[in-house]
Amino acid sequence: MADTRNADLTFGATDYLVYAAAVNTTMPLAFADPATPWVNLGWITTEGGLFKREDETKDVEAAGSLEPIRTLMTKSVKSAQVTFLEGLNPFVRALYDNVPIESLEPTVDVASYDLPDKPADLRYAFIFDTMDGAKRMRLYMPNGLVTERGDEQPQTADVMPVQMTFKFFKGATNAAVKRSIKYGGIDVSEFFPEAG
Repeated sequence: MADTRNADLTFGATDYLVYAAAVNTTMPLAFADPATPWVNLGWITTEGGLFKREDETKDVEAAGSLEPIRTLMTKSVKSAQVTFLEGLNPFVRALYDNVPIESLEPTVDVASYDLPDKPADLRYAFIFDTMDGAKRMRLYMPNGLVTERGDEQPQTADVMPVQMTFKFFKGATNAAVKRSIKYGGIDVSEFFPEAG
């Protein structure tokens, strides 16, 4: 067996960017900063984002067998958790307060809006970009919803971070999440032996 270890394939994100757009907005093909209608949601903490997968299975058991005869996948939930540093960024604030972004369009320099009594189902498309030199990785969420919000704590000594968890849902024509990797000129052909 060939040794396929390659130190160039290690990945340590030196930057983490989150973009939002209307639900089911098409993912840009290029790894450059997405243009309109995508909006950059501002600075993120140095922890970057936390991508989670929660899979549940159910074993089917049968008489005469000590092991399950079949295992069914019953649930697969994907989510991302991000802590934003720009607590006053209008798009971040709208996501955190669960109000339409139009609610934060200020008259002069003041935005005033009611917080909803019951949660609204406000969905957007999201891009989560990480980069390490020339290497890039992108998670695209065509249909995302903020399902958890961290506590809001204004502080006198630091910025006021705003933490949110985004749940991935299937888009109109896409899976719930699409991962794209740009290897930055690294040859990975040794991992894919030619078909014989």
